[in-house]
Amino acid sequence: MGGRHEAVFAGVCGSLAIFAAGQATAATAPTRAPAMQSVLDCQAITDDAKRLACFDKAVGAMAKAEQTGDLVTIDREQRRAVRHQAFGLTLPSLAIFDKGEKAEETDRITATLAHATRNPSGKWVFVLDDGAIWRQIDDGELEPPPRAGQQAVIRKASLGSFMLEIHGQSAIRVHRDN
Repeated sequence: MGGRHEAVFAGVCGSLAIFAAGQATAATAPTRAPAMQSVLDCQAITDDAKRLACFDKAVGAMAKAEQTGDLVTIDREQRRAVRHQAFGLTLPSLAIFDKGEKAEETDRITATLAHATRNPSGKWVFVLDDGAIWRQIDDGELEPPPRAGQQAVIRKASLGSFMLEIHGQSAIRVHRDN
């Protein structure tokens, strides 16, 4: 290998190492907010008065963190709403909303079709009731044509793709545009 090729190879390897390190950092995000961890740490204190003082201090700090936006708390239904709204978008950081959910609850959504039209190339473009826009990327046909108000089921498929089924018809491959 010539010197130029070795330099290019080293540059590519270095870039891949930096990319992998960044991915590892993103994948190992903290599992619990510090304000929440402080409350849980109080449980280990055996002395009642000290444990109560710890809880009072930690809960006060947690309430302040929530008021200032440093801590955001949501329940399961709010998580599901966020997952539903973001389904199909490439946002790996939203994986935190999958915590505690079964795989079958995170790999598909059901929505109502607001309207469907064909683009100039004859592919379907679907707008769901939540405003999400999905575009057909295969050559599948839908007969009869989809209508507003019908149920749409979108599920994850292989290689990062998605399949959309309208009102029990055969599924077509789609991509989310927004």
